[in-house]
Amino acid sequence: MPRLRSSEWLLLAYFAYVALISAFFISPWRPWVVAVAVAILVLRLARSESWFRDLSPLPLVLIAFREMDWFTPPIRDHHLEQTWIVWDRLLLEHHGLRGMIESAGLLLPLFFELCYLLVYAVGFVAVWALLAHDRRSRLNTFWLIYLGGTLGAYALFPYFPSEPPRIVFAGADLPSVVTVLRRFNLWILGSFSIHSSVFPSAHVSSAFSAAWGLLATLPHRRWIGWAMAMYGLCVAIATVYGRYHYAVDVLAGAALSFIGPVLAYLLAYRKSRGA
Repeated sequence: MPRLRSSEWLLLAYFAYVALISAFFISPWRPWVVAVAVAILVLRLARSESWFRDLSPLPLVLIAFREMDWFTPPIRDHHLEQTWIVWDRLLLEHHGLRGMIESAGLLLPLFFELCYLLVYAVGFVAVWALLAHDRRSRLNTFWLIYLGGTLGAYALFPYFPSEPPRIVFAGADLPSVVTVLRRFNLWILGSFSIHSSVFPSAHVSSAFSAAWGLLATLPHRRWIGWAMAMYGLCVAIATVYGRYHYAVDVLAGAALSFIGPVLAYLLAYRKSRGA
């Protein structure tokens, strides 16, 4: 059997986990097909040190995301959303988040919508940063940290069936400033997003996970990791302001982003003990 990287073991474990829990939510045959196909691909790529192997987590994350749409429940009662919205309204109205953002006119609403849009490129940008600084050898560590938080968010979707506030509370609490980027984001979500859950926020978990991954793999360029962390904070604000997520989704996503660093630390500790 080919020697697998730690990030590859994590991918195999995640898809196997989804296949195992699918019997409790949906017809399980499709997740099992995906799990077997991913296993075959990962094992095949593990026979070499090719670029396809290094970059394979990018499309596999997309597959993991799309797979979650199969867990969309046929009926919803929105009891979770009714609880979560209370905290959002305190943040948006009582603490004035919406007013502060819109006080600058189009500028900040446009900026935060751009932050929300660019989150789809976070993985690509992080990989480019590593390769640009000749850190290809550290890609596995980055992927382990990035996948830990990103897949960790996906793994919880089936247990918290929910819809975004802009849908459940249509017409309420929405931004007063509608930019072209907001219309574009809404089009993307309407055309390509999944509908199983918004808790936790994978947008937030992936952005922060990328930041922690860059800090771990580019220690001589720590400003890159901290810049990504600041970007993650902007994504967190954007998701609540734009009514793409509830504040509780954001907090959970941020917390889950630390799964990857913990996994990386435990793995490094185990290796040091073995040595």
